[in-house]
Amino acid sequence: MVNTEKTASPLYPFVAIVGQERLKRSLILNVINPSLSGVLIRGEKGTAKSTAVRALADLLPDIEVVEGDPFQSDPADPRSMAPEVRARHDAGERLPVRRRKVRVVELPVSATEDRVVGTLDLELALKEGRKRIEPGLLAAANRGILYVDEVNLLDDHVVDVLLDSAAMGVNTIEREGVSFSHPARFTLVGTMNPEEGDLRPQLLDRFGLCVHVEGLNTPDQRVEVVKRRAAFEADPEAFMRRFEEETASLRDTVATAIRLCPHVAAADRILFNIAERSLTLGVDGHRSDIVMLKAAKAIAAWAGRDEVLDADVEEAAGLALAHRMRRRPFEDILGQAPA
Repeated sequence: MVNTEKTASPLYPFVAIVGQERLKRSLILNVINPSLSGVLIRGEKGTAKSTAVRALADLLPDIEVVEGDPFQSDPADPRSMAPEVRARHDAGERLPVRRRKVRVVELPVSATEDRVVGTLDLELALKEGRKRIEPGLLAAANRGILYVDEVNLLDDHVVDVLLDSAAMGVNTIEREGVSFSHPARFTLVGTMNPEEGDLRPQLLDRFGLCVHVEGLNTPDQRVEVVKRRAAFEADPEAFMRRFEEETASLRDTVATAIRLCPHVAAADRILFNIAERSLTLGVDGHRSDIVMLKAAKAIAAWAGRDEVLDADVEEAAGLALAHRMRRRPFEDILGQAPA
């Protein structure tokens, strides 16, 4: 039996956001291919960063989860289930299933490592050999979107934990030799205002993509932003209906791209193109090459193609390389991203 979760309160539609095309594209590419390891959005306040992230989930197909499981296990994939749910499945139990929207889980700046990772009742584990887990935010974010506003103000160790989990798709809670692991596959989105401090280069590199956003610079666009926001606040339901058709079309395109992406191929000349870009810009390591390839495939899938073109690599480079370039004294780490 499948229960369907009720729709949450209205959110500002993704398609109603004026401008900010690079921001929107970077988010869409990450949902097409979650293994891109997320996106860091750098920019001044009031540039639709948070609005875009919260609206992103509405573009994704509904998912099925095991009812009552705090780890959001997929009932159709035993390999990705939480341990307890996997044991119930293997024992032949018919798991209760619920269909719901993908969630955006927000991580507060004040979050501690235990709040993020979760905790394990060590006394119960040692005395009775049973593991009792208090799930953290990574459990809630599994198969969803983990949104970290002001990520540059988080403790570096917490950021490390987030990025490790995003890269591996697994979260492990360890206490005094006792450990528990559960799936933690999520799209990580971090936003920050550079005026409040930056991330260490080692942490910047761990984000797959990075975009820099600024306020709109034409009167027409700024007036349209104000008009749309006022209309949404006056009557959210009517405003959402106004963009229903466009949202449905975008949702279908995203779903098609998600299905196509694993089948997109890249010729050797594309791989050499990617490698030469990293070498030319003096980017350390190989993560940039891997991310560029994944991003280029997602871009091709978004366009409905099963083969990567040079233009896809060009766009991918603009999103994947700017925050990985070596700093020179007194030079801004991002500067102007390639067009």
